[in-house]
Amino acid sequence: MCGIVGVVSQAPVNQLIYDALLLLQHRGQDAAGIVTQQERKFFMHKAKGMVRDVFRTRNMRSLPGNCGLGQVRYPTAGNAYSEEEAQPFYVNAPFGIVLVHNGNLTNAQVLKAELFSTDHRHINTESDSEVLLNVLAHEIERTTRGLPLQPQDLFTAVRQVHRRVKGSYAVIALIAGHGVLAFRDPFGIRPLCLGGSHGSTLVASESVALEGVGYNFERNVEPGEAVFIDLDGKVHAQQCADTPRLNPCIFEFVYLARPDSVMDGISVYQARLNLGESLAKRVISTVPPNEIDVVIPIPESSRPSAAQLAQLLGLPYREGFVKNRYVGRTFIMPGQEVRKKSVRQKLNVIASEFKGRNVLLVDDSIVRGTTSKEIVQMARDAGARKVYLASAAPPVRYPNVYGIDMPTSKELVANNRNVEEIRQLIGCDALIYQDVDGMKRAIGSLNRKIEGFDASCFDGIYVTGDITADDITRLNANRVGGDESQEETSRLALPNHAD
Repeated sequence: MCGIVGVVSQAPVNQLIYDALLLLQHRGQDAAGIVTQQERKFFMHKAKGMVRDVFRTRNMRSLPGNCGLGQVRYPTAGNAYSEEEAQPFYVNAPFGIVLVHNGNLTNAQVLKAELFSTDHRHINTESDSEVLLNVLAHEIERTTRGLPLQPQDLFTAVRQVHRRVKGSYAVIALIAGHGVLAFRDPFGIRPLCLGGSHGSTLVASESVALEGVGYNFERNVEPGEAVFIDLDGKVHAQQCADTPRLNPCIFEFVYLARPDSVMDGISVYQARLNLGESLAKRVISTVPPNEIDVVIPIPESSRPSAAQLAQLLGLPYREGFVKNRYVGRTFIMPGQEVRKKSVRQKLNVIASEFKGRNVLLVDDSIVRGTTSKEIVQMARDAGARKVYLASAAPPVRYPNVYGIDMPTSKELVANNRNVEEIRQLIGCDALIYQDVDGMKRAIGSLNRKIEGFDASCFDGIYVTGDITADDITRLNANRVGGDESQEETSRLALPNHAD
């Protein structure tokens, strides 16, 4: 999961890209980068850290030009501690191309070998984004064959990229002297949308990045579609996939995206309200509402679900945790120990909301269980008589291979455990999960045009149809902090219909 933005304007874009990246900061906190173009020359600055720390006044002054790209990075593969892995990535031929990428390629190692042996291209990092850049560059070079670049050449090249590349990818590339190219994988797993304002066009991961900088949201980039914005601001678009279908990542709506975004026609906020409504029915079947004194959300993504649940059950809704906004999201912090230590730094209890009460804590999801266990204990320490825990998402039982940092089975608290075993491990008095079908209905009802979701971390069904347990072992070897053994992965049983 990363946040990406690209823009072609009639005015300098460095501040615009910076502001858009601030609005996408929730999608990546490890590194940030911006590249701009002026007179066919690229100007780039990237480094590890948050947007506000990476870019100082001197950096912004060194980014002239009326078109450019930006990215905030959250690493799932490669070396998280190397600034060389920060995006954008650059290749000088053909034309000069810089690229930012949100997603994860599942066949990156195969492509890397092809690039070296057949395409005669060199990859200098462990990042799959550099692989993707070189595949795109090779296909553009093969299509143009030294002739002037036309929009149709780019669409032909993207069509070949779709045929070679597997996995999830939302991509924005800046081609020197020509404009900005954006495209999305044929399943539309990772989000991408575009908007305009006064003759300029912006492409970004979420609609909030458009609206927050004064641009009007126009539409989503369709699965498999490529959009080219030339330097005059003219937008060219074409479907480039053989069999596109919309299967967005459902975890975007559960947790990843900002609630004020609209993605693939679905309000993220309304999706979370619907999840709360569906979860309320599950709570009633497990814990009678008269045994619950108060509903308390675990900040922040769970608030809409918790509020809707409380309203439907006729229970008081209270804020019981105060969040320190200067501690990052623990879910996307690299390393289990860092996440564990950050929980109590990140949250503090309002003891009066817990003392002597039976509390129902509502979280958006439970992945590793580390945060949940700490929070349940915090509620008990504050004097709660009983602590019930409800998750607006189903149990996360399977690795995610499309760009979310939960790929190793041993990290997933729900893998090879039933609900009672998870409850005992977390230490709550009752544990209530959303069910998979209920989750899909709650969110899917908001846009009937969506053919399905990538819900692989919940149901083990990988929409690209090419993932096996052996593939997961291989992918884990290249992930950030990946240390899963073959024995550990062999215990992961994918559903028979996963392929």
